[in-house]
Amino acid sequence: MNRFSGQTAVVTGAASGIGAACAARFAAEGAAVLVSDIADEAGEAVAAAIRADGGRAAYVRCDVSSEEDWTALREEAHTRFGPVSILHSNAFTHTTVAAHELPVALWDREMAVNLRALYLATRTFLDDLRTECGSVVATSSVHADFGLPGYPAYAAAKGGLCALVRQLAVEYGPDVRFNSVLPGPILTDVWNDVDEEGRRMSAAATALARLGRPEEVASAVAFLASADAAYITGTNLVVDGGWTVKKDSK
Repeated sequence: MNRFSGQTAVVTGAASGIGAACAARFAAEGAAVLVSDIADEAGEAVAAAIRADGGRAAYVRCDVSSEEDWTALREEAHTRFGPVSILHSNAFTHTTVAAHELPVALWDREMAVNLRALYLATRTFLDDLRTECGSVVATSSVHADFGLPGYPAYAAAKGGLCALVRQLAVEYGPDVRFNSVLPGPILTDVWNDVDEEGRRMSAAATALARLGRPEEVASAVAFLASADAAYITGTNLVVDGGWTVKKDSK
């Protein structure tokens, strides 16, 4: 498929995991991709791999909590590939700790990276997105809807992200579509410190009895960004293998 031929996509948090998979998927379907992250070496490698496969990609460093970095990213996008029609706001940060033990500075950092980034992204690229009748997909999380110990700031930010997606869809429709995906247990680098027993337990908590792959989230993101989802906006699509619907009870 070449659903994104002639389009320019920006993917944040694209140096690894879901972001890297989404950048590769957009490029494979014809888009020129701005790979954005603060992990420079890994981000450069993702962009290089896309180019080696025949796609068009460039790495641009961007701290998504910084308005200045967003402005610089827009300038790079225009210089390299042209106006942006696809924006995937995916960068995140998280510290596992209870609310009463979470320093205010870490709370603020999680809010800035996980929530404010979409606001900054929208302000930065709104003119492009309106002109191109573009699409924005944000990566939220099942933590937006379900509570687990140690995720106070992360859950609050991801819940806010879902609300913001709905608001932006209303604010800027019909010109721009806004949607989000809510991944469940997806096997990315954040699982590196989880032992096999922990992974088995998490996999067993899903209806599909396994952990998901970043490429499976990328399929959902690509769908929402494409014309195949032309009548979908303001929605929050759960991609979790049935984690949110399965409960063990007697």
